[in-house]
Amino acid sequence: MIVLLSIKPQFAEGIFEGSKRFEFRKAVFRQRVTHVMVYASAPISMIIGEFEIDELMHDDLEPLWQKTKEHAGITEEYFYSYFGEKEKGFAIKVKNARRYQQPLELKLFYSSPAPQSFAYLRAEAIMGPF
Repeated sequence: MIVLLSIKPQFAEGIFEGSKRFEFRKAVFRQRVTHVMVYASAPISMIIGEFEIDELMHDDLEPLWQKTKEHAGITEEYFYSYFGEKEKGFAIKVKNARRYQQPLELKLFYSSPAPQSFAYLRAEAIMGPF
């Protein structure tokens, strides 16, 4: 299964530059997902690349931070601020990130407004190497 994941532009850039190897989430997919198409949110508002999911981690925040901090691409302060009152969090470990030469319009793959977090994509809607 493939998802379209909305990511703030500065964090999406970190993924494709290689400095951010984990994408953090408060909630994740219920279905088994293997690939992610990255939708860089405003002001870019385009699909800019893709990656495979190497591992999906779920843990209490302190151990999650300890396991991911070297390649989190964010500060410890931002990490805890993002999760707020949550006791546990998710980390999606990025594998084989590939930035597209030309960003793609959302409407090519998804007919609704951009998802707040993520959206499942039908395999037949994907034209890439998935």
